[in-house]
Amino acid sequence: MTEHPLRPDLFRKDAIAEDTAKVNDALVAMMTGLPEWWNVGAENMREARRQGRGPFPAPVKSPRARTISIPGRDGNEIPLRIIAPAKPLGVYLHIHGGGWVLGSADGQDPMLERIADTTGLAVVSVEYRLAPEHPYPAGPDDCEFAAAWLVKNAQTEFGSDILTVGGESAGGHLSAVTVLRMRDKYGYTGFRGANFVYGAFDMSLTPSQRSFGNRRLVLRTIDIQQFANAFLPTVTDRRVPDISPLYADLQGLCPALFSVGTQDALLDDSLFMHARWVAAGNETDLAIYPGGAHGFTLFPNRLADEAGARSAEFLRKVIA
Repeated sequence: MTEHPLRPDLFRKDAIAEDTAKVNDALVAMMTGLPEWWNVGAENMREARRQGRGPFPAPVKSPRARTISIPGRDGNEIPLRIIAPAKPLGVYLHIHGGGWVLGSADGQDPMLERIADTTGLAVVSVEYRLAPEHPYPAGPDDCEFAAAWLVKNAQTEFGSDILTVGGESAGGHLSAVTVLRMRDKYGYTGFRGANFVYGAFDMSLTPSQRSFGNRRLVLRTIDIQQFANAFLPTVTDRRVPDISPLYADLQGLCPALFSVGTQDALLDDSLFMHARWVAAGNETDLAIYPGGAHGFTLFPNRLADEAGARSAEFLRKVIA
């Protein structure tokens, strides 16, 4: 399974297709001048996203979705949004993105429907608690408890105990944290595969995070810093493995697919984490998308279709 597609031509400007460049230019134009969430407040920005004000269209809700709740570590309830085929082949534990501050389990139903339909997996998306109201470790705790609940209940709830996990951006980070916590706290190494989509794996800032600058292509250096400060307001050492999975012992983990675009401030996170996954003796694939911006899979575009197909192929392979 292991591939190493780090060809120089993938990172050159002439590798970026015209349609991808147009999507990026449109994103920059839409996002330039928008208010910053840390100025208007996290909840106000969440409401704007729910209403489709800004670059993201209003979420389309699936009539197939249902929500259940499970108990969390702090006496809280953790909603789980479920979109499942009639006879699931297994479960995909999905963790949404949004910088640990924004986003929601019901904010990408069409994508979750596609995953369910193309893989045969029941998709279970975690409505974890968000910063700054609930800083670390609240969000990771909720994802851990959702995973532990599935280990115990997936067979009864979905007719299969085959588990996979994945997410986008902050969801990629939380997916990695969850895989590690399940191994270290529960002795569970049964995930069949992890689908890491432009995840953040080093909260102390990789070179690509630091050098990205202020181009308003979805995620800038200042955005990363503001999200991290909201998520980790009292944390001084951001290289603790439970915070930055890049620094964890990665031995004995499941196959993983790392997907990232070359115009993403989190590019290094996937490159570095993929290399460490390999060095730990784990199976892994790396999918590089020329010109892909952060969040490119969430907008209608050709690269998103390619990445979705690649992720589905990976998930089908690991559950076979």
